[in-house]
Amino acid sequence: MKRPIQSIIAMVIILFTLLQARPVAAQTLLNRSITLNVTNMPVTDVLELISNQGNFYFSYNSSIIRKDSLVTVHANNKPLKALLDQLFRSGYEFKESGNYIIIRRAPLQLTLVTAQEPSTNNIYLVSGYVRDDQTGEKLMDASVYEKTMLSSALTDRQGYFRIKLKKKYRQAALTVSKEFYEDTTVKIEAGYNQQVSITLSPADLTGQTVIISPGKIAAADSIYIEVPQPDSSSIIYLYKKLDSIRVQRTSMGRFLLSTRLKVQSINLGKFFTARPVQVSFTPGLSTNGKMNAQVINNFSFNILGGYSGGVNGFELGGLFNIDKKDVQYVQIGGLFNIVGGSMKGLQIGGISNTVLDSVGGFQIGGITNVVKGKYTGFQLGGIYNHVGKEMTGFQLAGITNFTNTRTTGMQLAGIANISSQETRGVQVSGIVNYTRKLKGVQIGLINIADTSEGYSIGLINVVLKGYHKLAFYATEVTPFNAAFKTGNHKLYSILMGGVHPDTAKRVVSFGYGIGSEWHFGKTLGLNAEASCQYVFLGSWDYLNLLNRATINFHVRIGKAFALFAGPVFNVYYSDQDVAFKGYRSTLPSSGYKTYDMGKNLTGWIGWNAGIHIF
Repeated sequence: MKRPIQSIIAMVIILFTLLQARPVAAQTLLNRSITLNVTNMPVTDVLELISNQGNFYFSYNSSIIRKDSLVTVHANNKPLKALLDQLFRSGYEFKESGNYIIIRRAPLQLTLVTAQEPSTNNIYLVSGYVRDDQTGEKLMDASVYEKTMLSSALTDRQGYFRIKLKKKYRQAALTVSKEFYEDTTVKIEAGYNQQVSITLSPADLTGQTVIISPGKIAAADSIYIEVPQPDSSSIIYLYKKLDSIRVQRTSMGRFLLSTRLKVQSINLGKFFTARPVQVSFTPGLSTNGKMNAQVINNFSFNILGGYSGGVNGFELGGLFNIDKKDVQYVQIGGLFNIVGGSMKGLQIGGISNTVLDSVGGFQIGGITNVVKGKYTGFQLGGIYNHVGKEMTGFQLAGITNFTNTRTTGMQLAGIANISSQETRGVQVSGIVNYTRKLKGVQIGLINIADTSEGYSIGLINVVLKGYHKLAFYATEVTPFNAAFKTGNHKLYSILMGGVHPDTAKRVVSFGYGIGSEWHFGKTLGLNAEASCQYVFLGSWDYLNLLNRATINFHVRIGKAFALFAGPVFNVYYSDQDVAFKGYRSTLPSSGYKTYDMGKNLTGWIGWNAGIHIF
């Protein structure tokens, strides 16, 4: 008998324990009793006090609660849910998740007013209002559209819209989009005139998540607020939204596109569809309707100009073409083309072409071509070509070519070529070439590089971190000479001048040369130079040219000085047959063996010696 009695007693104890524990388990966070007495205290501090007392966390978006809001609360063993309702009034809801209470705006309910009557023709009307689902505010400039029919409308200042739909489609759904709001799609009954009320939820991008946790000291000044970094997906979302409207921020985009088209493009940045053919008269007046900026077309014809989502085939514009995204194969604009994405194929603009991403192919602009990204191919501009990143291929411009990073290929310009970072190829210009790092050839009047592993051929070649030498020397013709040598050791240019000051046999010379230097260890070296100098012998009416081929051996003395000397082979052309007082009449002076090399040409072997500085 003892065992049955003991078993009954044990079962009673277990049952009693479960009954005692059940109310505790059933007591949720929102049902916990809170005692609180505060006057004119910031709401965030009040949440901290409640968190300390209940030993749980609050989480909310910083954009929905004002930190400087002051509240007064007197509660004695009041359920937390009732206390929060008192703190936040209406429009908020509270959800439990583990040991967290999440505070958020309470969404409004979507209401749909069914059709008033069937449509009696091939078109039916849908109208209504768009509201913010948290505040109830009527939303202006929200895009309401039907994706299949490409019909669209914008809400007015009162949030009202009215859209026409075709009855031949048996199914229909309206999508509503607005910047900084989540898209909402509502199915409607096709073929009936009707009214709808649609609510949009704000995209959670502007605020940050705030977590209030229990502190060690239950005092308002001990509040602990953790602000995590924004979620990376939000950053990507914003970037893509801005990326889809880049063409609108160009000068011609701001001028030619209406405010309505710009607003619609911003709202519909995530929606694109495809159609085989479209014809536009002006932007917004298209066979695709006002949503042509969201359509990728195979063939696009714009009588004056058009604004489309992109082209995958052929586009022709009487005056201009503007595309939000990519274009490939052929695009021709009477005046200009603007592409927000990349361009592949042939692009011709009577005045200009502007591509905000990369280009691969052939680009012809009557005046300018501007590419913000990489370029691969042939770029021909009447005045100016601009590549924002790397250029691989050929640039030809009447005045200037510009590449913002590396150039691989050739730049040919009437006045200037600029490659901001590096040139692996050839720069040829009428006046100036510039690159930061030269690994090719520059040919121009003035060539400038920061560092050079290539060749600069011109009147003035400047390598900022290259070969710079000042030479003072004597020759058999002029005992006092100076020359400035700049470039790199492979090829440097020489600007030179000399004088024989003797008043009885005066000689003045100046000219240009090129040279190359080889090193034999740290001390010894050799310079091979060629130069041409004009020799003034009393009159500018005669042509006297002294051409010199020089081999100089040099010995370095310290870091800044070197002595040099070597033989020179001279070829002298002169048509001067008159002597002028105080000047020499012939070259060279007596004592040098000369060689008759033809009419007015004389050759001889001379010398030079001097010192290099730097």
